[in-house]
Amino acid sequence: MTSLFETAAPRPLAEALRPGRMEDVIGQKHLLAPDRPIGRMLASGRLSSMIFWGPPGTGKTTLARILASSSGMAFEQISAVMSGMPDLKKALAKAQAHRQQGHEKGMVLFVDEIHRWNKAQQDALLPFVEDGTVVLIGATTENPSFELNRALASRAQVMVLQRLEMEDLSTLLTRAEAHLGRELPLAPEARDELLRMADGDGRYLLVMVEALADLAPDSPVTAEQLHTLVQRKAHAGDKGSDIHHALLSAFQKSIRGSDVQAALYWLARLLKSGEPPRAILRRLMVMATEEVGLADPRAIEQAAACAAAFERVGEPEGLPALAQCVGYLATAIKSNAIYKAFYAAMDLAETHGSILPPKHLINAPTALMKAQGFKDGYRYDHDFPHAFSGQQFFPDALTGPNRPDLYRPNERGYERDIIKRLSWWDQRRQS
Repeated sequence: MTSLFETAAPRPLAEALRPGRMEDVIGQKHLLAPDRPIGRMLASGRLSSMIFWGPPGTGKTTLARILASSSGMAFEQISAVMSGMPDLKKALAKAQAHRQQGHEKGMVLFVDEIHRWNKAQQDALLPFVEDGTVVLIGATTENPSFELNRALASRAQVMVLQRLEMEDLSTLLTRAEAHLGRELPLAPEARDELLRMADGDGRYLLVMVEALADLAPDSPVTAEQLHTLVQRKAHAGDKGSDIHHALLSAFQKSIRGSDVQAALYWLARLLKSGEPPRAILRRLMVMATEEVGLADPRAIEQAAACAAAFERVGEPEGLPALAQCVGYLATAIKSNAIYKAFYAAMDLAETHGSILPPKHLINAPTALMKAQGFKDGYRYDHDFPHAFSGQQFFPDALTGPNRPDLYRPNERGYERDIIKRLSWWDQRRQS
């Protein structure tokens, strides 16, 4: 009997619409079709441990529950954010008791945000997964390769969930309206904008639907009005997250590949995700040397000038300076020859240790050093034709056939001229 002090709390729309059957799940056909991993697992009636990796609002918890019920297994859910070792031990003890009571079907242990657990917590779970006490289903928004212990990750299949497409979100919105018993008072363009604002997150779409459910405007809400009523889902890309590193990687590779259109798009995505403009400018200065190099020596000047312009002007007026730098680097002739030469020189210095320079290159400020022959035979290059003496500057151990060839310019941009100069100097040095 319900007491006077108890009220029936309304269920969130996301919970009310959570599917109870696999055929009602929206999206993830690449996993759920009969010939795909989860589809085959359901057909066989045997579950194995798995990790669901994907963005928020794509159905990880729903799939775990349906898999457990479809297989006739008990279901236990814990959150790695809210629970510690005592909670894990309690869940595992429950699974052991379930097994000792003679239940033929085991227990599914669903661990939400499993990447939040430390090594000790993941290690504690490992033997219970190995002996079949539990079938582990972990959910994570982070790359399991980096966030899970190798031993635990090797005992679970990784299932990659994809963000919901516009068609999937439209189906979900229709279901929500059917549950509410009415359509949302949205103009057609506002309806499309609502789906875009969800950014592939089904749960967030339903949160916005709840916020709009009680509206009774005199006329349908326009797309512009919609933005004042609900907030767009924040763009993914928090520092340290997988998507953050993925955006940075796509950004740099687009510039390296001279695709200015894609580079500008990834710049916008980085800014929308909250990447600090100064961090982007720092990376652009790195790319000016790493990707463009001496094929266009003005690239580093452009990067430095754009950074200075941004510091002087600030946001938002200074943001086009980033776009100008991206445009310059993406359309510049590329060469990583000097970048490679630098690291080759670092390796050479490490290999050969503390070899002294040739005596003729070392100044002799004292009488003792002059008596020892330091600086003897040094040729002042400006005293020679073309300001070139052809003297040896490497240590003796790295001369003749052992002379390193670290910098090998490409036949592109400014480096074409550098090749000619190096060839001219090499010929005179050898003669």
